[in-house]
Amino acid sequence: MSAVLLTREVEVTAIPSGEKLPLPADTEVAVTQALGGSFTLIVPSHAGLYRLEGKDADAIGRDVPAEANLEIPADLEEAVWTTLRSCYDPEIPVNMVDLGLIYSIAFTDAETGGKNVKVEMTLTAPGCGMGPVLAAEARQKILGLEGVSDATVDVVWDPPWTPDRISAAGKQKLGIPI
Repeated sequence: MSAVLLTREVEVTAIPSGEKLPLPADTEVAVTQALGGSFTLIVPSHAGLYRLEGKDADAIGRDVPAEANLEIPADLEEAVWTTLRSCYDPEIPVNMVDLGLIYSIAFTDAETGGKNVKVEMTLTAPGCGMGPVLAAEARQKILGLEGVSDATVDVVWDPPWTPDRISAAGKQKLGIPI
C-alpha cells in the first residue's frame, strides 16, 4: 500500500458515517481496497477511511475499474443479481450478495413500460452509517439496467443479519471455515 497524492479535488464518502466531503488536490492517500468499481482510501490528514467512486480513479492515477463496466445478462433478475455482486462494503472485500445482505428482490410492471425493482437489504451492523450510501449505490446501478423503469432499495433489520448468511465464496474470501 503506497501513498499517492490526489491530482485534483474529489468528493469522498467517510467510512462508516457516510458523510460526503471534498479532498483537495495534493492530499496524500493510500488505496486499501479496489472492488466493485470504487476505492477505499486511508487519508492520514483526515484520520480515517474514505470511499472514492470509480469515476474519480484518475485522481489517484488509476483507470476506471473494470467492475464499473459489467457485462450484464439478458435476463433482468439475473442482471440485478449480477449488478448487486458489484456492490461492496468498503471495509469488507466481499460483495453484498455473498455477504448475505440481500434479503429479497421483487419485480412489478411499470405503468410506463419496463419493470420496477424493489430490493430489501440489510447491513452487518445496525449502526453502520454507510447503509444509505450502499443502498444508493445499489439503486443507481440497478437503474442503469435496460428494462428497469424505477428501483427502490430499502435497508431492513428483520431478520437480523448473522455471519451464517455469508455464502461459501464469501467465507472462503474472508478465511472463515466452510
